[in-house]
Amino acid sequence: MIEPGKTARVHYKGTLADGTVFDSSEGRDPIEFEIGTGSVIPGFEAAVAEMEIDETRTVTIPSAEAYGDKRDDMVGKVERASLPEEITPEVGLVLTMQTPDGDLPVRIIDLDEESMTIDANHPLAGEDLTFELTLVAIA
Repeated sequence: MIEPGKTARVHYKGTLADGTVFDSSEGRDPIEFEIGTGSVIPGFEAAVAEMEIDETRTVTIPSAEAYGDKRDDMVGKVERASLPEEITPEVGLVLTMQTPDGDLPVRIIDLDEESMTIDANHPLAGEDLTFELTLVAIA
């Protein structure tokens, strides 16, 4: 077990249930994070914390231990007129909304003549994630 406060360096490949790769460290440096700080999703950290150097394992992390379930209260409509004139709305466009708690990325998921439907859920919310992990180093 890797102790909290230690830094783990991990190569990874993340896939969805249908096999689609959503992220990978292939061709890049391994991800580096401190155990116990919550800087990566909980299921990822828990899996790595149980590994030994040079070990490779595949883990499936349920959505609740990843980016959570999709929440209907994170989807809403706003008037197109609320956008600055220089922005042309289109489905898939990611915008940043300012909230009292800070900036919040939202994705446009539907448009009509007067309004747009935005989704503030993380794009991977509601997805079980499978990771192939290789622990490279502990510092």
